[in-house]
Amino acid sequence: MKSTAEQTTDYIKEHPHIKSCLKKGLINYSALARLISKELNIDKKTSKEAILIAARRFQQKIKKEFGYDRDIKKLLSTSEIEVKNKINVYVVDKNVKVDAITLEGSENNTVIVSDKNKCLIEKKFKNSIIKKHTDLVLIIIKSSKDIESIPGVVAYITSLFSENGVNIVEFLSCWTDTLFVIEAKDLHKAIEFLKF
Repeated sequence: MKSTAEQTTDYIKEHPHIKSCLKKGLINYSALARLISKELNIDKKTSKEAILIAARRFQQKIKKEFGYDRDIKKLLSTSEIEVKNKINVYVVDKNVKVDAITLEGSENNTVIVSDKNKCLIEKKFKNSIIKKHTDLVLIIIKSSKDIESIPGVVAYITSLFSENGVNIVEFLSCWTDTLFVIEAKDLHKAIEFLKF
């Protein structure tokens, strides 16, 4: 069985918003200890103190990660954003081969195409389409090659989508390009929080 300190560390790692606040020194440790104690059903007073100590130690360990946030923001401030509208996503049978952005999964393929090729896909693969999403936009964040050496860039960007209630329908990257497919209705909101 894991110790209280190990359970505390695991809990914090499983809750990125708490980890982020810890990293920035924005946590009330007593309140955090009470929350973790309640959620993990730890009732002993000594265990609550152990939670508090473990959280403080974990904060010291991850404090250096705060520097990555500055590097990420600096990288993103020099990145360009390109938007393509009228995008569609199809999930098709694994055996289907198509000339478009295709993501190959273990049991199916995902095809990303513009409206102008939508009819072609639907006609050619009508019996192989498992699911389709329409009225989407493709956001491409074009960064420098430094993106390869800065940990957490994708995690930082995806957390912005999550925190702002924007669902990512599809995500992929191609070296310095990071691509997000979202619903067209969320484009304005996304452009606002992607201003770096």
